[in-house]
Order: sequence, then structure tokens, then C-alpha cells
Amino acid sequence: MQFSAITALTTLAGLAAASPTPQLPVATNPSYFSLLAIRSGSAIQYATFSAAKSSLFANLPAQNASCDACGVNTATFTLSNGTLNLYAASATPQTFYVDRSGMGQGKLGYTTGAQPAPRNAERTGWEIRDGYLYFNEAGLIACPNSIDGAWSVWVSAGIENPAGNSNCTAFAPKVVEIAEGSQVGCLYTE
Repeated sequence: MQFSAITALTTLAGLAAASPTPQLPVATNPSYFSLLAIRSGSAIQYATFSAAKSSLFANLPAQNASCDACGVNTATFTLSNGTLNLYAASATPQTFYVDRSGMGQGKLGYTTGAQPAPRNAERTGWEIRDGYLYFNEAGLIACPNSIDGAWSVWVSAGIENPAGNSNCTAFAPKVVEIAEGSQVGCLYTE
């Protein structure tokens, strides 16, 4: 009797392990998309991203953006000619920049309208490859203890803990396509 129970449990465990894990489709060139953090065993695994105060955050409780629909707390992105933008139905663009200089240490931020990017900042170099977002071949890192308990997001510039942060972690930013007509435009805070 014990042999049968052990055999049955082993067989069931093997079947469960062999079951396919649900996969998100690989987005190659979406018109609109959001991001999802992939970092097993971390506090940001499957975190969504919000834009606020001219920066990008993981697990921000409220981005306080002015959106075309109620209850939106994730950022919607567009990518055009290597430039990453926040989606808005209005004509006021919000465009990301990266400062990989010694001063910026991988600072990821955005500007609004005609506002210039900071000194040493780069705007182009973003790409989607194999369903993930990169900046000039570099990945992203997130650092805990930012505003409202969120994680601040940086571009990896070879510094493990940029700007005096600690316990930062690299993650894979999975691109999740938003279907045409489902995108929500927002004007994010500066």
C-alpha cells in the first residue's frame, strides 16, 4: 500500500513539473506596451511600472497621473526610432532620457514637452529584443526604498548601487503589448 501511494505521488509530481508554465507572448514591435519585471525570488518579480515625478518606478502605489480613464496606475509606453516615450493622446510628449555619465550613474528619467534633457543625457538607443526592453544593450536595475515604498528604476551603467542606493537588483523588463484601442493616455507628473 505504501509503495502504491509513493509511486502515485511521484508520478503526480512529475506530471505537475512537466506542465507548461503560462507564457506571455513575445512582443517584437508593439505600438503600445507596458513593462513587467522578471526577477525570480525578488520583491519586484512581476512588478508593474509607473511614471511619476519625471522618473520610473516599480511597485509605486499611486502614480497620480492625469489619465483618460480612471484607476490607471501603470505607465503605457511607445517606442519610435530608438526613443522611448510615455503614451498620451495629447500633443505634449513625455520622452525618456538616460544619463550614464559618472554623475548620472544610469539615471532614467523623462522630460515633458520642449523641456531639454539634462547634460550628458541620451534619448535614443532603446530597443525591444526577444520581448525585453534594452538601452544600448544595457538592462535595467531597481533600487528599493524610494518614494512611497516603491523601487526606483535605473539603466545599468556598471554601478551596482547607483546614487548611494543599496540592495539594488538587476531585472529583465518584459514588454507586454497593449492591444490597439485599449491604450490609455496619461500626462505623468514632473
